[in-house]
Amino acid sequence: MKVIGLMSGTSVDGIDAALVDVTGSGYEVAIEVLGSLTVDYSAELRHQILGVCSGQSITMAQVAQLDDEIAIAFAQAAQQLGPADLIASHGQTIYHRPPTAKHLGYSWQLGRGDLIAHLTQTPTVNDFRQADIAAGGQGAPLVPPVDASLLSHPRQHRCVQNIGGIGNLTYLPPWDRTGQPPTDIVGWDTGPGNALIDWAVDLFSQGTLTYDHNGDWAAQGTPHAPLIDQWLGQPFFQQPPPKSTGRELFGADYGQRCWQQAQTLDLSQADFLATLTAFTAATIVHSYQQLPRLPDEVLLCGGGSRNAHLKAQLQTQLPGCKVRLTDDAGLDSNFKEAIAFAILGYWQWHQHPGNLTTVTGASRPCILGQTHMPHT
Repeated sequence: MKVIGLMSGTSVDGIDAALVDVTGSGYEVAIEVLGSLTVDYSAELRHQILGVCSGQSITMAQVAQLDDEIAIAFAQAAQQLGPADLIASHGQTIYHRPPTAKHLGYSWQLGRGDLIAHLTQTPTVNDFRQADIAAGGQGAPLVPPVDASLLSHPRQHRCVQNIGGIGNLTYLPPWDRTGQPPTDIVGWDTGPGNALIDWAVDLFSQGTLTYDHNGDWAAQGTPHAPLIDQWLGQPFFQQPPPKSTGRELFGADYGQRCWQQAQTLDLSQADFLATLTAFTAATIVHSYQQLPRLPDEVLLCGGGSRNAHLKAQLQTQLPGCKVRLTDDAGLDSNFKEAIAFAILGYWQWHQHPGNLTTVTGASRPCILGQTHMPHT
């Protein structure tokens, strides 16, 4: 079955699209990536999305317009990859609230599935998080069962570390990828990935840059270790998994408070970026200390995997682990999340559960997503 996976993450840097030929059933799936591309958001649309994510006021009419514009952008990305049997669209998260003892979680992705189906004349699955949330889960991260199916190793303990706007991990004990996956697979959000670094680069460059290429700017500075230790005291990092987070916590307001602290210490812009980058690495390493055991290797993906300075810091702080890219295990690190949602869509189409309760904390396995059929 040819499935197009569409993904835009918390970095809000554009839409990743992958056309994937998926075969097999259940967790025993095989894939062939037939095409992939990234479509950047227009500067205006990205600005609007980031504004909503940071809590700016918006009317319902503006939300409806934004919902339409995102869906149109997603549909156009899918159309560039050619015909498919199914589209699986994650959409664009604008708000994520983890569950508490008092209420269920809440997660809102824009980019209407019905409009994508209409524009592409292709069945479209979207709204993947709601069923897991209704079952008491975090609704995130959803990619770990796909990681298990595609990246488990028969003898090695692996971690898959996505570094998008927010970071998340999947711990994969040895598995030969037949039958049911091991029951001790876990995963959770590790904290900020690129979100704070990107925010600072945008601020310091007055909007001319959106990210720190290769970590070159941060590499010119010196991280401030006491400040990193102070930031690691944030309650999220002490919270046991399952757990998830987003820009609601690690967004512009958080970045602004961090920058104010840095200014009282006379940190330069490069020192601050070095500190934010080292902080991201420290949050990942902190999460790994909560695993059943350290992995033999860490496979990086997402935009942050291309930050050579960050990757080097992770390798230094995890000396017993081999830090590589998912590319080295046969899965394109640039499009892994889009590929994952293609498989989640495939599972929904075949009524196979898409969540792992050990990851999200849901009370039961759930069929994830809603299908929208095109109307002629």
